[in-house]
Amino acid sequence: MAGKGGLTKLEVGVLSPEQQEKLRQFKIKTRIENEKYLRSHPEVEVLVGDFLRDVLLKRPADIREFAADHFNNPSLCADVSFKMEGNSIMD
Repeated sequence: MAGKGGLTKLEVGVLSPEQQEKLRQFKIKTRIENEKYLRSHPEVEVLVGDFLRDVLLKRPADIREFAADHFNNPSLCADVSFKMEGNSIMD
């Protein structure tokens, strides 16, 4: 059954055993690929971590506007590079 946020309940027997195994293998492969990507791009952790930190500290009323401003900050690239070198920036 599809709910507002996507699938809420899977019906038993919708997928054949072969399809279930293919889906399981696809999920495993995808998780491995995602992990490899994130390990080769540690800046993603800095970007997401800083964004979440700012959201939780500032609790903006308009999260979309806040996100747009955050990721369009002209100093974002320099800030991330600075942090990647083992430094930290305190606001």
